[in-house]
Amino acid sequence: MLFKPATVAQLGQFDEVIDVRSPSEFAEDHIPGAINCPVLDDAQRHEVGSLYKQVSPFEARKVGAALVSRNIAQALEEQFADKPRNWRPIIYCWRGGQRSGAMATVFAQVGWPVYQLQGGYKAYRHDVLAQLETLPATLDLRVVCGPTGSGKSRLLDAFARAGHQVLDLEGLANHRGSVLGKLPGSPQPSQKSFDSQLLAAIRQLDTSCPVFIESESKKVGQVTLPLALFERMHQSPCLLVDVPLAERVRFLLEDYDFYVSDPESLIKQLSFLKAVHSGEQLGHWSSLIRSGEFGALVGELLTLHYDPLYLRSMDRHYVHLAQAQAITLHSLEHKELAHIAKTLHVA
Repeated sequence: MLFKPATVAQLGQFDEVIDVRSPSEFAEDHIPGAINCPVLDDAQRHEVGSLYKQVSPFEARKVGAALVSRNIAQALEEQFADKPRNWRPIIYCWRGGQRSGAMATVFAQVGWPVYQLQGGYKAYRHDVLAQLETLPATLDLRVVCGPTGSGKSRLLDAFARAGHQVLDLEGLANHRGSVLGKLPGSPQPSQKSFDSQLLAAIRQLDTSCPVFIESESKKVGQVTLPLALFERMHQSPCLLVDVPLAERVRFLLEDYDFYVSDPESLIKQLSFLKAVHSGEQLGHWSSLIRSGEFGALVGELLTLHYDPLYLRSMDRHYVHLAQAQAITLHSLEHKELAHIAKTLHVA
């Protein structure tokens, strides 16, 4: 064999991590920092796969070899022509098989010390899931609790700016964690991509220092938190944020202004609450929306839906909530949040 094998544990030792899978496979998830250089694009992969099933493996390999050869040649001319002799790349595909093997063979013939990832992306994915089962137990979490609209995300941002460690689950999930939490024009990552980003974020944390994290449900939009992290949050000390209702309403109107400018989309999202609220109640909220009474709407959503749901969930899951350190905020302005973040005792 002209190239050498390497394991997931060795990924940090190379100058470049090259993912030769198709663009759609790469978009779903990839090793952080990897570049995509597909030896077969999506259409070509479909063509070769169809030949394999419908004609014969031999015909598929013959067509595939020609396509792969042309794509590797193009990559050598356009992406890697300036790489020095001592450049050390590692190449991977789905299972560490023919696609990465083809590019690794050509690169080795050029003279580069090239490596192929054993087991490919599947081995990396297995390692991600294994680490997400164990690493959360090493974190010294401080869970920021408080009802919807109490500024937990703003407080986390203030903690980060004050130099504290923060694990921002909603930021990683690209979702604000409620039925109205979907951000317009900004899709969530796939579950696999979320897991990869979460693991990368956890690896950067200093386990000897506290880490602030927001209380969340098991699912943040369409992605699911690892069970080990979810359970670690429930067993960790809590900070309880208390904010006046009027201030929570103001905050939510600021952060969800895209619904104010698109009332029908708000009505559509609220329709997902039909399992827990009557048609009469949903109709009343739709009337408030269409008449522009957004302050009244938000106040009712908080008192009739979010707050009861929050209290039931928190009492059931967070075992240290009764001993939580209280943070009383009279407003959600950055000045007050910054002061709290700087003076908070977290030892």
